[in-house]
Amino acid sequence: MKHLPILLVMFFGWMAVTASAQDVPPTLWLDNLEELAQEEEEPDWEEELRLLEERQEEPLNLNTATRQQLECFPFLSDSQIEHLLAYLYLHGEMETIYELQLVEEMDKQTIRLLLPFVCVKKAVKKQTFPAWGKMLKQGRHEVNTRLDYPLYTRRGYQTAYLGPKPYHSLRYRFHYGDYLQAGLTAEKDAGEPFFARHNAQGYDHYAYYLQLRHKGWLDNLLLGCYRLHFGQGLVMGSSFHTGKSYTLSTSDYKPQEIRPQSSVDEFNYLHGIALTARLSRAVNLSVFCSHRTMDGTVEEGSIVSINRTGPHRTRQEADRKDAFSMQLAGAHLSYAKERLRLGLTGLYYDFSRPYAPDLPKYAKYHLTGNRLYNLAADYSWRAGRFSLSGEVAKGKHGWATLNRLFYRLSSSWRFLLVHRYYAHDYWAFYARSFAEGSEVRNENGWYLAAEATPFSRWRFFVSADFFSSPWWRYRVSKPSQGVDLMLQAAYAPTDRLGMYLNYRVKRKERDITGTGGEQTTPTLHHRWRYRLEYKQGIWTSRTTLDYNRFSQQTLSPSQGFMLTQMASCTLPSLPLSATVQGSYFHTDDYDSRLYAYEKGMLHTFYTPSFYGHGFRYSLHLRYDHSEHLMLMLKFGQTIYTNRNTIGSGNDLISSNRKGDLQLQIRLKW
Repeated sequence: MKHLPILLVMFFGWMAVTASAQDVPPTLWLDNLEELAQEEEEPDWEEELRLLEERQEEPLNLNTATRQQLECFPFLSDSQIEHLLAYLYLHGEMETIYELQLVEEMDKQTIRLLLPFVCVKKAVKKQTFPAWGKMLKQGRHEVNTRLDYPLYTRRGYQTAYLGPKPYHSLRYRFHYGDYLQAGLTAEKDAGEPFFARHNAQGYDHYAYYLQLRHKGWLDNLLLGCYRLHFGQGLVMGSSFHTGKSYTLSTSDYKPQEIRPQSSVDEFNYLHGIALTARLSRAVNLSVFCSHRTMDGTVEEGSIVSINRTGPHRTRQEADRKDAFSMQLAGAHLSYAKERLRLGLTGLYYDFSRPYAPDLPKYAKYHLTGNRLYNLAADYSWRAGRFSLSGEVAKGKHGWATLNRLFYRLSSSWRFLLVHRYYAHDYWAFYARSFAEGSEVRNENGWYLAAEATPFSRWRFFVSADFFSSPWWRYRVSKPSQGVDLMLQAAYAPTDRLGMYLNYRVKRKERDITGTGGEQTTPTLHHRWRYRLEYKQGIWTSRTTLDYNRFSQQTLSPSQGFMLTQMASCTLPSLPLSATVQGSYFHTDDYDSRLYAYEKGMLHTFYTPSFYGHGFRYSLHLRYDHSEHLMLMLKFGQTIYTNRNTIGSGNDLISSNRKGDLQLQIRLKW
């Protein structure tokens, strides 16, 4: 039994390689998200993944696609979108999808990423705004429900948690094309009461929205819960943002400015009204206001902490629910014509109580007070092979700026230079942008990246990020600096076989434990990954080998390795798809922890971390009875061989095994 995990990995790898041939879309986009997920504590890309999955089920017709629709694809740059629209204008409708190869700057990698989400059909006459009766009668409905049942018991259920173990969410969505959309999301976390105690109304969290688009001068109207993203995200960036990954495919990604909040995230959204009015062909004005309650701790009439997580399992967590409110109002004025875009953003925040936390010295310049504001100006300009974009923002105290220079030497050579400066006392509540840390604050850095495909089957990537912090950071009691270097070589000898090897080393500074912050030392974190993917017939096989090494001058180095094997099979005649994955990991400590992407439920991206000794296996099944009914089932279990308990406090599991069963049902009509 000791070698069972390794035998399973070898078996599934052999089984996938012995099947018959068929070309399937690549997983490079998932590889990018997997790298980005390791840099964020709780990445929320649910809305972006939902949009892509919907496009895969209902591909976008390129002959009728608008700029706004094309901007929803994270791997399309502004320049590629411009050339695609210009091609359609000059040459008329496409006859075949293979004409994408004739579009300037549309490289092979981007085409392969785009193919699952687009199609080519004869364009129909442009519709006027449909009648309300027609939309309500012919609109499509969708109900999506998910149940997670843990096959273990945490200590909290015996001492503190107020509700049962299962997690449950329910979503309803109605839409008619891009014109009308409405939805409701309800969620109960594990351990929260259901129709009891502080959740007598049923679920612990509700979110709803109504969206109307393309009604004359009213381009977009949203009522209820929504998200915003403007410029580079220095003031408002509550959508997916691009960080440091092994590609430049997403470097120009700009999400829609106003989107409905359909995810189960209980923090990163606004509640109220938002609209975009078309003042002219080149000028749009977005205005919005929000009033929502938030979780936190209030003492003597002041907010001393703000909770960004959603569980309300214990009496203490329930007492922090809806402890205060935040009002927000603002506007964004944009100008877009040909190759120039300009924007102005203004926000005003008002908390119902003053925010006055007891801050440690490293957080001395964090948010305080109850009335705050942000102002920003953003731009984007293209000239030939150059693309320049950026934003400058001012807060109540400090300021921040980010600027990007993108240069495409040819379809095979691309370069990116990013500079950001975020003052130590700059603050914006919903800011989310390119950064080494988790906040848009206390950071100055230069990032240089290059991507090349000098040969038809090879792709190379290199990047270097030099960053510094003018003020203290968590676990660094002085101004600090660091370097982040990334290298990757990818090779695809055939359309069925692909592999890559990447290496990342990051140098940062950290306080020496026990010195009270008087002494600091540099740390080095090395990460290697090799991945081999093979597709043949109805089978896909992916083998991944990870190795980490973490070193600090005053301590012995720690290291970890992990071998992961995935095999998936799709049977179109049933139609049923099955994915089996197994991982064997061996790490010395938390600093040498490793991550592995694992297929999860719809609209989710699951990348658990592992440290210690053990193995993880999972089985994922999806059955599409018809276009109306989809069933999804997943079982996963992690087994540790070097411990008898998992977690601590209320989350303690008195076992070395942690298993979960998940069920999801989607109904469309």
